This record gives sequence, structure tokens and C-alpha cells, in this order.
Amino acid sequence: MYLCFMLKTTLLKAVEAGAVELRRYFNNEDLAISNKEGINNWVTEADHASEKAIIEAIQSDFPDHFILSEESGETATASEIKWIIDPIDGTINYASGIPICAVSIGVEKKGEMILGAVYNPFINELFLAERGMGAFLNDKRIHVSRKKEVINSCLVTGFPYTYLDMENGPLQVFERFVRKGVPVRRLGSAAIDLCWVAAGRFDGFFEHSLSPWDTAAGYLIVEEAGGKVTDMEGNPYSPYQRKLVATNGLIHEELIDVIHNRKQLA
Repeated sequence: MYLCFMLKTTLLKAVEAGAVELRRYFNNEDLAISNKEGINNWVTEADHASEKAIIEAIQSDFPDHFILSEESGETATASEIKWIIDPIDGTINYASGIPICAVSIGVEKKGEMILGAVYNPFINELFLAERGMGAFLNDKRIHVSRKKEVINSCLVTGFPYTYLDMENGPLQVFERFVRKGVPVRRLGSAAIDLCWVAAGRFDGFFEHSLSPWDTAAGYLIVEEAGGKVTDMEGNPYSPYQRKLVATNGLIHEELIDVIHNRKQLA
């Protein structure tokens, strides 16, 4: 219990440390931007500054903990605690001056996610979850929506930087929904997509190609808000899987059936 309290204290300190750097560089016309593998897969000096601040905040309290972070990779140790960090989820948005981006940090113990925080400092929204204790937005408990049918739902998705030509790929699945009039948004931040499912703003989220730092915090937040998260086959989800479906639980099986073209929307 005491360890969890200490971890949560450090988690909140770390997301704020990252957010300080996001505020500092935001809308800076001289922001340094480079490109990683693929097209428009940007990384900025703000990503690096945020990551450095986050890691320093964690290591000041827990110097022996395992760290997995998007930009610097693994700092592997024998610790049973792993911190999974995205210093800016939504870098394209951030670098373009669009305030739909966030610091995202998940805390894993012995392979189980136990804490998650996603913080967007530009609209002052801090999502926080602790396993078994519920999910919160700015200290107010949140719950998923109660929509029961996909046709009446508001969905969100994302696309890989390089289009993957696969069966039931991102564009084919997207078309399946929009041709039937189902609103499908694309915010550009998987962490925020998940949190907005948790808060009942979206009824479901699906994406074909994600990394652990994109979802580690957000998927726990969805589950603690009463939602359901699986892979695209409906199997139990791990942030080390690429494909994800997260919903309010009520539309989950139907959404998966539409994704796999096993059901046609009316």
C-alpha cells in the first residue's frame, strides 16, 4: 500500500515535469523537428526535453526501476516495476500548434499495469487510474458511455504513418463505418483517444498499429472506468500488442465483428 502511494506521488510529479517542458516549447516557431522512420513520424526537441524531465523525476525517487520510453528506449534493470513513458503523445499535433497532445505514463508491476496517468496541460485535463480504484479526470470519477449499438456510436481511430496494405486494414475499416454514417474521429493521440473513451466522450476506439507507450496508461484508465480493452480478435490486451479495440463494453463484440467484416451495419 505504501509503495503504491509512493509510486502515485512520483507518477504525478513526473507527468507535471513533462508538462512543464510541453508548455515551454509550445507554439515556438524555432522548435527543432526531425523525422524518425517512416513519413511524417516526427520527434521534436520538446519530446526529448519532456522525456529527460520525466526520467529524472522518476529516478530521483526510484533509481533502480526499469524504464521504457519512446525516444530513448529501455533502461533495463532487475526491478519488478517498469515505467512506460510517452513524453508527448500526439507529436504532430504538438509541433503544429494543435493542443490535442499529452504526457502519458504507465506503471507496470510484474507484468500488470497498476497505475496510469495522461495529462494534457493545454486544456488542463489529468486522467489518472489505479488498478482496482477507478478512473478519474481532475479528481472526479469517470465512467464509460452507455451506448448499445455501433450504428449510434461516436468512434475514434488512428492510422499508421506508413499505410499497411493488410486485410481489414485501417482505410478499409474506416470506410466501412463512414459509408454508413457512423461518426469516426481522428484526434492524433492514442492516449487521449483512450481517455476520452473512459470519460464517455467516445463509445469506442480501434487502431491497427500501436506501441506500448501509446496505450500503457490509457488502457488501464478505460478498464478502470468500466470499459473493455482487447486486441482486435477479442483476446485479453497487453500494451506490447500492436492492435487494440477499446469500448464501453456494450458495443465491443459488434465493433469487432464490423472490423473483421463479419457484420454489415444497417
